[in-house]
Amino acid sequence: MSAADGLIETPAPAARRSGAVRRGGGTLQGWQRALLGFALPVGAALAWEVAIRLGIAQGRLLPAPSTIISTLADLARNGDLALHIRATLARVAAGFALGVAAGTLLGALAGASGLTRALLDPTLQGLRAIPSIAWVPLFILWLGIFEASKVTLIAVGVAFPVYLGTLGAILSVDRKIIEVGRSFRLTRLQLSCRILLPAVLPHYIVALRSGLGLGWMFVVAAEFMGASEGLGYLLVDGQQLGKPAQIVAAIVVFAILGKLTDALLVAASAPLLRWEDTAQRAAQAEG
Repeated sequence: MSAADGLIETPAPAARRSGAVRRGGGTLQGWQRALLGFALPVGAALAWEVAIRLGIAQGRLLPAPSTIISTLADLARNGDLALHIRATLARVAAGFALGVAAGTLLGALAGASGLTRALLDPTLQGLRAIPSIAWVPLFILWLGIFEASKVTLIAVGVAFPVYLGTLGAILSVDRKIIEVGRSFRLTRLQLSCRILLPAVLPHYIVALRSGLGLGWMFVVAAEFMGASEGLGYLLVDGQQLGKPAQIVAAIVVFAILGKLTDALLVAASAPLLRWEDTAQRAAQAEG
């Protein structure tokens, strides 16, 4: 082997050593990252529990975590918790499906045609600024206080971020890659499947996650509309009866369900984004 060959090959072990240092010292494993995510809420709960036990805080308006866990256990024991979770999940699922369908269709139409965008976008941007509570009396008047009005309100909350994300994703596609596809004489269908869809998909997944998060926020307003079951009903019932532990317990369940559904959406979309070569994926691969 020549000296020049030796000079060329020597950096490889150094690169491998530096990668090992990164894996050993700076990059977290998957289970370590998951545990680290629990550190802040669990630490805050323990600190509040200790503060109440030591008499530093009264815990009258914000009960101790042990009281909240006891309340959740009581609700689970008598079957109320499962009933309310099922009702809320069903409403969010139906509203999310309708909102995604409407937002995707409108975003695709506006992104594909400048004329359609000029016609639709100003109106939709104006409607997007309307607070969720403002829709409640109108939907009650139109659809009554039953499931239709609740699901419609959730669908409205989901549709706007999905529309905006779909539109932005289509408009941000690099013109050069479209020209490359045309230079290879791809048909419109091939161009859409091979170039446009992969370019749009990462942004679209983010839009779906934003829509899902707003769906969970809008379901609270929806369940204020005369609901007799659901986590939003638990909030109202806790407020009217002066049960702060029940209110906080419902909020905790909202947070858990929101995180779980977001994680399911991310996991379901991961195979579709496996082709991405990003810094985050490289770090996860090293970890």
